Amino acid sequence: PPEEVEDASEPTKRDRSHLESTLKLNEDKPADDFSGVLQRLRKIYHSSIKPLEQSYRYNELRQHEITDGEITSKPMVLFLGPWSVGKSSMINYLLGLDNTPYQLYTGAEPTTSEFTVIMHGPKLKTIEGIVMAADSARSFSPLEKFGQNFLEKLIGIEVPHKLLERVTFVDTPGIIENRKQQERGYPFNDVCQWFIDRADLIFVVFDPTKLDVGLELEMLFRQLKGRESQIRIILNKADSLATQELMRVYGALFWSLAPLINVTEPPRVYVSSFWPQEYHPDTHKDLFLKEEISLLEDLNQVIENRMENKIAFIRQHAIRVRIHALLVDRYLQTYKDKMTFFSDGELVFRDIVEDPDKFFIFKSILAKTNVSKFDLPNREAYKDFFGINPITSFKLLSQQCSYMGGCFLEKIEKAITRELPDLLGSIGLGKKPNVLSCDITGCGETPKNRYKKP
Repeated sequence: PPEEVEDASEPTKRDRSHLESTLKLNEDKPADDFSGVLQRLRKIYHSSIKPLEQSYRYNELRQHEITDGEITSKPMVLFLGPWSVGKSSMINYLLGLDNTPYQLYTGAEPTTSEFTVIMHGPKLKTIEGIVMAADSARSFSPLEKFGQNFLEKLIGIEVPHKLLERVTFVDTPGIIENRKQQERGYPFNDVCQWFIDRADLIFVVFDPTKLDVGLELEMLFRQLKGRESQIRIILNKADSLATQELMRVYGALFWSLAPLINVTEPPRVYVSSFWPQEYHPDTHKDLFLKEEISLLEDLNQVIENRMENKIAFIRQHAIRVRIHALLVDRYLQTYKDKMTFFSDGELVFRDIVEDPDKFFIFKSILAKTNVSKFDLPNREAYKDFFGINPITSFKLLSQQCSYMGGCFLEKIEKAITRELPDLLGSIGLGKKPNVLSCDITGCGETPKNRYKKP
């Protein structure tokens, strides 16, 4: 009933102690100091990955440059879903912003037309998107490429909250609404993709009372492809339905998501009600509270593994850059082999770009060490890529070596196979010395065969 919301007296509010304890908000222990690891990570990136990235203009293929702000940024939690499913209420609840001047605006209408970034700051304040994008120390400077119209729809809120010292939240406009991109005035899907690519955890929030799984959802899951392990599905406002009805909705949701997410492990679904009001009487309070606590543990896990995730992310990036360089090198080599004194360079190259398989370009890359066919970019992308970057503007990999600096390809391979895994190992050992001591794991020795007779 609406009277309850007006009357902010204590009894209707839920106890928040489980939030504090699960997210360790009361602990005064200093946050793990990873500044040394971050410095090494930046050094590996700048000396071993970036030169190859720039030399082969990887950014034109994937539009993914990595700024220093991104290397040092906190983990990011992205809230996606249709409008009015309670994304903003959930953020207000987690941060205890309700009834403060900074609570995110919530309501039944589509309220958020902005992308709102909630981050840590010494005092409550709002930051314009244009200012956020201009500050290269923040990880949002690449967003400038989406244009002024978009920056007007980007807003930052700084809140002095313990949780935000370790994580940043991003609230998005209701993603599933039948509005055309043109009406928004900026490439909405590309912006979503930018955030999806960088999020450490993606909460896709639904309201069980109006669950309509249509084309828009299909679009969304197409964008989430490859990020399945980051996705958590939240059936919010679960106490607004009778149990039997809730079970039915839960089944319907899984049924409609199954074809969209083809992974062996279905995404985790949390069923609860994420806002400060007490649960409705006669609903499964205990279940909802348990679900909420496991969601908080999930969030805490991401925060604790942030350094590992960061190194893995940079390594993944390096693998893609290496494959791209090998491909461009291969295209160039094929072109050089086919060119004779009399041939028309443009025609020769068009032939190669139109049908790379005729020249075994992609096949020959798969024959190289540690390249998975699932990591190969698509062929069409290279038509566009070479449309902008003429093949003659590149150098072969074998020419990208210097007496002092070594070869670009060798350096990135060393980063992928040795330096980044070593960096990962170094934090693992520091964090849990009791688990990862060499007595147990043998630290990389070959495992003993227990079944062989002595």
